[in-house]
Amino acid sequence: MSVPDSTSSPAIAPREYEVYSGDDLGTNVLEVSMGPQHPSTHGVFRMNVTLDGETVVKLKPVFGYLHRNHEKLGEGMTYLGSMPYTDRLDYFCSMTNNWAYALTAEKLAGIAVPERAEYIRVIMAELTRLQNHASLMGFLTNDLGASGTPLLYAMREREHILDLFEWVSGARMMCNYMRFGGVRNDLPEGWLEQCKKVVDAFPAFLDEFDALLTGNEIIQARCQNVGILPRDLAINASITGPCLRASGVNYDIRKVDKYGIYDRFNFQVPLGEVGDCYDRFMLRLLEMRESVKILKQALSQIPASGPTLDAKSRNFRPKPGEAYGRIESPKGELGFYLISDGGPKPYRYRIRPPSFINLTVLEDMCLGQKIADTVIILGSIDIVLGEVDR
Repeated sequence: MSVPDSTSSPAIAPREYEVYSGDDLGTNVLEVSMGPQHPSTHGVFRMNVTLDGETVVKLKPVFGYLHRNHEKLGEGMTYLGSMPYTDRLDYFCSMTNNWAYALTAEKLAGIAVPERAEYIRVIMAELTRLQNHASLMGFLTNDLGASGTPLLYAMREREHILDLFEWVSGARMMCNYMRFGGVRNDLPEGWLEQCKKVVDAFPAFLDEFDALLTGNEIIQARCQNVGILPRDLAINASITGPCLRASGVNYDIRKVDKYGIYDRFNFQVPLGEVGDCYDRFMLRLLEMRESVKILKQALSQIPASGPTLDAKSRNFRPKPGEAYGRIESPKGELGFYLISDGGPKPYRYRIRPPSFINLTVLEDMCLGQKIADTVIILGSIDIVLGEVDR
C-alpha cells in the first residue's frame, strides 16, 4: 500500500445527495438521485427524488440517455428503410412496432392487406402481448424483492414465443417482419401447429402464476393502495393501455378502432377499480387470458392459403398527404404520424410512444409514498427506454 503525498490534491468523492433546509416543509429534506445505473429503473433512466424522511415529496424523471434521433433519421431514408428501426423502439415488442408503422403507411398510400396477412398480424401481435405482460409480471416481482423464481417462469414461457418469432422472421427480438400491404413472408410449414401447442399450454402457466402471486400477502401488502392513478388524472394526462384500464377507463383501441380484423374476435376488456399497483399487476394477467382467447380464434379461422403481401406495395411512393395510424400495443397507444410530399422519403415522421406518455404521471403516483415504493410504481407502468427516448 502506498502513502499519498501530502502536497498533492486530495481526491474529491462524488456527491450523490445533499441536505438542505426545506422552509416550505418546516423540516430538512433529502435529495437522492436514483440512477442512471440503478438496476431497478428499467433502462438508462434516473429519478431525482426529494424525501422527507422516507416519504416522497417531489420526484423528477430524467431521461434522454438513450436518444438515437430515430424520427429525424426516418425523414432521411425511404419509407421501408425505417421498418428495422421501429424494432428498436419497444425492443420487447418489435412485431407490434412494425404493425403500427405499416398501418400508418398503408393509410397514407391506400394499400389493402390480404386476409391471410391480417390474421398473421393479429397472431403476432397477441403473442407479443403475452410475452410482454408475462415479462412485466416477472420483473415487477423482482422489484418487490422476490428471489427471481417468478421471472424465471415468465422467461421460460417467453422463450417458446421467441422461438416462434425466430422461426418465421429469422430473429428473436428485432423481427423486421411486417411490410406495407402485409408481411414479409408466409408462415413456414409446421409453424401454425407449433403455435397452437404454445397457445394451448399457456393457460396452465397463467394458472400457475395466478396461484403463486395474486394471493401472496407480500405482493398484496406492497402493491394495494400504492401508486394510485385516479381515473380523471389518467384521462387528462392521455394515459393509455393497461395503466388507463387499471384506473377503470374502458378504452382499448382494438375495440374502439377495430383496426386489422379485430372486429371478428370475441374478447373482453378487463378493468381495474382502484388504479393502484395491484390493479395494474392483475390487469396484465387478465389481459393475457383474453389474448389467449383471441389467438385460439385466429388460429382456427386463418385461411389455409392465400397471398400475404399486396403486390402494389413494392414500389412505395405515396401521393402527397398525411396520415396517423395507431394500434393497441402491449404498453398502450402506439401511433405514427407521416407526411408525404410525393417523394420516396417521408417529409415528416413522428411517433406517439406509450411509454413516454405514461411516464409523465410518475411523480403524481409517487407523491406521499415511501422511497421503496417508487421502484414498484415505476415497474407497474411498464416502460422501455428505447421508446421513451427514441
